[in-house]
Amino acid sequence: MTDYNTIAETRHFIILDRYQRDGMVKEDYQSEDALEREFIGDLKDQGYTYATEIRTPEAMLANVRVQLEELNEVRFTEDEWQRFVEKYLDPASENSTDKARKLHEDYIHDFVFDDGHIENIYLLDKKNVLNNKLQVIKQFEQTGSHANRYDVTILVNGLPLVQVELKKRGVAIREAFNQVHRYSKESFNSENSLYKFLQLFVISNGTDSRYFANTTKRDKNSFDFTMNWAKADNSLIKDLKDFTATFFQKHTLLEVLLKYSVFGADNTLLVMRPYQIAATERILWKIKGAYHAKTWSNTESGGFIWHTTGSGKTLTSFKAARLVTELDFVDKVFFVVDRKDLDYQTMKEYQRFSPDSVNGSENTAGLKRNMEKDDNKIIVTTIQKLNNLMRGDGNLPIYNKQVVFIFDECHRSQFGEAQKNLQKKFKRYYQFGFTGTPIFPENALGADTTASVFGRELHSYVITDAIRDEKVLKFKVDYNDVRPQFQAIETEQDEKKLTAAENKQALLHPDRIREISGYILQNFPLKTHRAHMGAKGFNAMFAVSSVDAAKAYYEAFRELQGEVEEKKRLKVATIFSFAANEEQDAVGDIPDESFEVSAMNSSAKEFLSAAIGDYNAAFKTNYGVDSKGFQNYYRDLAQRVKKQEVDLLIVVGMFLTGFDAPTLNTLFVDKNLRYHGLLQAFSRTNRIYDATKTFGNIVTFRDLEQSTVDSITLFGNANTKNVVLEKSYKEYMEGFTDIATGRDCRGYVKVVNELQSRFPDPGEIANEQDKKDFVKLFGEYLRVENILRNYDEFTGLNALQEVELEDVKAVAEFKAKHYLSDDDLEVMQKIEVPSERLVQDYRSSYNDTRDWLRRQKDGEQKNESTVDWDDVVFEVDLLKSQEINLDYILELIFEQNKKTKNKDDLIDEVRRVIRASIGSRAKEGLIVDFINQTNLDDIGDKANVIDAFFKFAQAEQKREAEELIQTEALNQEEARRYIKASLKREYATENGTALNATLPKMSPLNPQYKTKKQTVFQKVSAFVEKFKGVGGQV
Repeated sequence: MTDYNTIAETRHFIILDRYQRDGMVKEDYQSEDALEREFIGDLKDQGYTYATEIRTPEAMLANVRVQLEELNEVRFTEDEWQRFVEKYLDPASENSTDKARKLHEDYIHDFVFDDGHIENIYLLDKKNVLNNKLQVIKQFEQTGSHANRYDVTILVNGLPLVQVELKKRGVAIREAFNQVHRYSKESFNSENSLYKFLQLFVISNGTDSRYFANTTKRDKNSFDFTMNWAKADNSLIKDLKDFTATFFQKHTLLEVLLKYSVFGADNTLLVMRPYQIAATERILWKIKGAYHAKTWSNTESGGFIWHTTGSGKTLTSFKAARLVTELDFVDKVFFVVDRKDLDYQTMKEYQRFSPDSVNGSENTAGLKRNMEKDDNKIIVTTIQKLNNLMRGDGNLPIYNKQVVFIFDECHRSQFGEAQKNLQKKFKRYYQFGFTGTPIFPENALGADTTASVFGRELHSYVITDAIRDEKVLKFKVDYNDVRPQFQAIETEQDEKKLTAAENKQALLHPDRIREISGYILQNFPLKTHRAHMGAKGFNAMFAVSSVDAAKAYYEAFRELQGEVEEKKRLKVATIFSFAANEEQDAVGDIPDESFEVSAMNSSAKEFLSAAIGDYNAAFKTNYGVDSKGFQNYYRDLAQRVKKQEVDLLIVVGMFLTGFDAPTLNTLFVDKNLRYHGLLQAFSRTNRIYDATKTFGNIVTFRDLEQSTVDSITLFGNANTKNVVLEKSYKEYMEGFTDIATGRDCRGYVKVVNELQSRFPDPGEIANEQDKKDFVKLFGEYLRVENILRNYDEFTGLNALQEVELEDVKAVAEFKAKHYLSDDDLEVMQKIEVPSERLVQDYRSSYNDTRDWLRRQKDGEQKNESTVDWDDVVFEVDLLKSQEINLDYILELIFEQNKKTKNKDDLIDEVRRVIRASIGSRAKEGLIVDFINQTNLDDIGDKANVIDAFFKFAQAEQKREAEELIQTEALNQEEARRYIKASLKREYATENGTALNATLPKMSPLNPQYKTKKQTVFQKVSAFVEKFKGVGGQV
């Protein structure tokens, strides 16, 4: 094999400007073993030590001792080492979060040696990163609830910080991800496992290599959060050979682990993406260069970072601010945020570093106090508060010090009075701005642009880069024309005429408001993936043009939902405030609404007060329209939108910029948006979440087509439209070629035809090859159907299946409702749609195959299979998005019992439904027992069926828990506590000591101990799957 050298322009950056490889990469077949050998060989060439002797936990711990003694130049006695391990390095009760905190915040330990002297023992040397020793080991064996062998592990000073999972070329990269996921559940976290120190995972199938953080946060551990390495121009480094030469270069890997990882206030471990690191590195380089050249206080000493909305700007800017504080010559770093971006989570994060300075008030006392302190270099403040300080205080010592300003969202803070004051008052400053939508000459209203204020662009990562990397989603934009009589005004492009028309109330005509509100209520479940009863789906925002519009819509929703039973009503909230009529910096800027509600006119304030009153009643809160009460309402509302407790939020300007809620997938728009404002508003919907969320759904009730194209062209390039906007309904039905990948994507029609012709009876799929073919084909169906569910035309197609075509009146009503001609109807009738019952059977077979394959992999037959399943990925998220919940199944029992009095037929029907649902499969036995042991004819209505089942299930839960404790001879109190906690959490865990405490008295050295522990763990896991959600006592 040819050697590869990294060629870089500069030694200062780990994100390279140039990377060139000598020779060609092997594209031919490589087994996992060959890939592994080559990878380890490359690491050895790069200076890693290959430690072949470390294969067991005991050998690993002995090696940690050797490495820490060498790093710290000390020698432990046996007793000292034992004490160091038990009290600090690896106490029995610690989990992976505690270990992450130790590496990030508590990596220096004051250890008292036996002779009484105290020394600092470092786990890591963060000042001189190359002082840390890197070793590579392979096929380490460890037992948790399953015995697992790990491919390749990188040790830093003996501690396993990076786990590498390799698959042979051609295997789906997601399969490597799923394997890591499985390991982390099964044995990375088993007791006293040094693998709890893992910070990073790397997965590769040779041609695609990715890294991601080891986090237990359920919303951060989906495949979407994996990343390729990249160069400074955002071109990806994917092949394992190149990835090893760059990412695994010793200095680079150590910097990623020790410098570019973040352990947040909410105990989440995040690792920065290449573009975030590139931006941070270039800011640090710029400051150092300007300091040494003494060129501070002008655009040469600063610059701006253009990172698209949703790509994690706040993490990058805050991390950059933290790292700047480590430069000796810098006296203070001001991290400047907009007051409205201060939701509860970011407030907590900033206050860890800068107490007093971050709150919504305009008072500058806390800010001034922080400036005078020497112990804290970083000051987090709002632009409003900073400006008040500069206005009021003529001469502060800080004005003559070396100060760095980092603006988190600079498009909102760059050109006002604050900027002029800053340039006048501060004598030695360096300023940097982050923005997702810079102001260019094309969209500037005055002479100033982002570059003229901050300096040149230091790094860019635009929306097309983010979509290619799957870090944000595309937009699907519906230019909706459901109200023909208002079409002329909705398509009007002349701003002046539009404003006049709005003032004449044409767009606020009661008929128009009612029609749009009705459309939203009717289509909300489809747009937000909540059409299946009990589906969690997503939530939505509705951007309107004025406070009057917000009021009209809010009241229309209340009126239209008046007849709907309370638990089925959408929870609608609204928020707005006073927007001063200030001069704007850019075309399409969304006017800034302040927290000063007092400036609003009385009718607006009255309406806001009533809306907050409704909110208080719904959520048992107590907010008001006074300044403090309104700020708290703003923050509480932000949290509830993120948690999906609010279904639809009506806004005028607030929340359309800077607000981040991954569970939001739909934006309804009745407002004229342009350029910056348009992209900012649309970007509320395109945060990655899971496989169900395939794009941000935009439904506009005005003709924003040209404005959308103009905006995404300005903030991307000429071809951006094809990358950023989702394909049409026709393309998804008939198929298309993907421009980015060149891949042919089959349409719904072809997929359905093949599915029905190849597998007419899903119950008959017997041989293994057929099972694999079916899983791949039905997965393709699930993906295309999940996308199409957001299209109104597809909603119409499904509705047509319920229409009796001989009934002339019903057909006429259907055509009117969906705005269809006879020709449209004829085309729709030719499309084959599988019946709901058949799809249910397909889902059931798909689930059965998944369970069967899992048993095969865990069982003894795994070597007997002749079919390679490595390229198959089960679409679990998509299955879950259409889950049928327990209430639905119980209501079905009630309905079916009225139709058929035969219990066997009823049980068959119910089994079909249960097996089509991943979440309910574990409850099959429980539900069948309920049917057999209950006289259903005595139950009067659906609500009583649900009550009767829960009563039955709670009694069964109590009985089975007792049986489990007796059979396994467990400690009564501890076992009940552990089972109760597991039911509350909805899964059993081996982390911590709770599971151990349930076990009968037995030495951990007893060979039976591990077997007993695994048996109990598996039984409790099965118990939790069966009874979670039924309530009651254990």
